[in-house]
Amino acid sequence: MSVQSFCAGAIVVLSALVTAPASASIPPFYPFRVQVYVANSGSDNVTVYDTRLREVVATVPVGDQPVGVGAHPGGDRVYVTNDLSSTVSVIDARAHVVVATVPVGAHPFGVAATPTHAYVTNFGSNTVSVIDVAANAVVSTVPVGRFPHSAVAGPDGSRVYVTNNGAGSVTVIDTAGHRPVQTIPVGRYPAGIAISADGSRLYVANTGSDTVTVIDTRRNLPIATTPVGRAPLGVSVTPSGRVHVANTGSDTVTVLGPSGEPVAGPLPVQRMPEGSAAAPDDSFVFVTNTGSDTLSVIDADDASQGAPVPVGAQPEGVAVTS
Repeated sequence: MSVQSFCAGAIVVLSALVTAPASASIPPFYPFRVQVYVANSGSDNVTVYDTRLREVVATVPVGDQPVGVGAHPGGDRVYVTNDLSSTVSVIDARAHVVVATVPVGAHPFGVAATPTHAYVTNFGSNTVSVIDVAANAVVSTVPVGRFPHSAVAGPDGSRVYVTNNGAGSVTVIDTAGHRPVQTIPVGRYPAGIAISADGSRLYVANTGSDTVTVIDTRRNLPIATTPVGRAPLGVSVTPSGRVHVANTGSDTVTVLGPSGEPVAGPLPVQRMPEGSAAAPDDSFVFVTNTGSDTLSVIDADDASQGAPVPVGAQPEGVAVTS
């Protein structure tokens, strides 16, 4: 969508708000402002890319070697894991400043947020730190598998799923009690993880197997394993169910359907794609290219790409606010 067409849509919606009677049902104006947050591990900062303006609007200094990033469901906070600082930086998504720094376990990597808590995978501690998002303090520590890598929260917030890179498994955490309730076997060295919009499917990138495992969350069982490119790391799912897998070892992105079937690709991107995140309006998918210091913007519908966006040094994690 161009800036011109976006602005035209805004005028139509604002006109409707002024002229429609109070009893009229007015569709929500969405998205108002969707932003992409990129953790640059080599420059100790986070790049903020505005999807409406299609430009970088801020660079936020954080801790030492930021690698993972996750957005709060409300869109007002972003959480960044600082690997060498063993901390999480909390960014105000409106002011683009760090408002809190929270100590966690050793070598934090991934982070996923529910409305009340943020769950941080501590790669060096084999644990997950649970942060109360109101207090910006750790309130629980959950034991998981060896070398926990990435995390994703279910849409209802009742479960968080963690990939255990050194154990070839996914740990299911019950968020009501902050406790592990199940372990699901997957491929070798599982890394990135994503969940479908309805919460029925998990997608796990197995870096050591060059595959993606599809998990049925109702039974917590793998139902499909799909070969992708070499060394897949990041994975994301669009609202319509398209799965985008960043293949670090082959400089490509593989696109899968909801059941794990290949539907497009491999799409060539720049060097060492690592992170993958989908816009909440089915418009674009964003992939970080660690070896090129860029962000690829992929059209979620036709898989076309514009010019890569320059970001900081060695970008890894990426998240989108909604």
